[in-house]
Amino acid sequence: MARKRATDGPDGILLVDKPAGWTSHDVVAKVRRLVGQPRAGHAGTLDPFATGLLVVCLGQATRLAGYVMAHEKVYEGEIVLGVTTDTADCDGTVIARRPVPPVDTVALDRVAGLFTGVIAQTPPAYSAVKVAGQRAYDLARQGKAVELTARPVEVFELRLTPSGADRLRIHVRCGPGTYIRSLARDIGEALGCGAHLASLRRLRSGRFRVEDAWAIPELERLAGEGRAGKAMLPADEALLDHDCAILGTPGREAFLHGNVHSAGTAVRPAAAARVYGTDGAFLGVGAVDASGRVQPVRVFRA
Repeated sequence: MARKRATDGPDGILLVDKPAGWTSHDVVAKVRRLVGQPRAGHAGTLDPFATGLLVVCLGQATRLAGYVMAHEKVYEGEIVLGVTTDTADCDGTVIARRPVPPVDTVALDRVAGLFTGVIAQTPPAYSAVKVAGQRAYDLARQGKAVELTARPVEVFELRLTPSGADRLRIHVRCGPGTYIRSLARDIGEALGCGAHLASLRRLRSGRFRVEDAWAIPELERLAGEGRAGKAMLPADEALLDHDCAILGTPGREAFLHGNVHSAGTAVRPAAAARVYGTDGAFLGVGAVDASGRVQPVRVFRA
């Protein structure tokens, strides 16, 4: 069985309340230093101007980031009407100004309905989407025309409310891959005046909430006291909404060596289930077939 090296840092999940002006990479780099774990990544980018929940996965938990990203997200923010930017947010260059028509709740409800459900959304030109092997934002920064294809995303809930002159508050609950900047841009076009996203805050990612996230100064204080681990969640928190399978000693050894074995408890077929030993140790992620056999998908080292 593969053993974890003594020099490895901790495994787990850290919820960070990202401040404005920081890139998601900046936050990950900071956390990496504070907790002493070189292996770290985030489960879903937030743009530099945005704030709120950034789920940082550390050590072996980086292999679970995809499961976190697959869940729905909740955001709130503010849209400025009548001003279009090249990035569809407040950090971009203004490329058009148009008069804003009178907007009432009836009009806002109508527009919200247009962008609720499964919709075809074109990502912003300044995005990480790849075009012919290159990031769209790299091409855009070189002044090249970026042609992006609309793709289906799902918006479960969209609320628009007036917020002062030529401004709207936006509340969104959406599936993975949804660009809130694109929503703001498209809402502006639907209202006939253009728009951009002026602020954005992520409130939730799957079961993780911003209320439970740590501010950077709090993490610095804990690290200074040698207690950075206090802020971390166990890696299996990323999968608590998945079924679990428990393996006895023979099954545990088989799983850790990459082999299929029957679960010691009844478990429904699943593409991804949490797998534990009878001692409660988290062993990783397994796919369970109709016969109750567990196929290793992600194996965690002891």
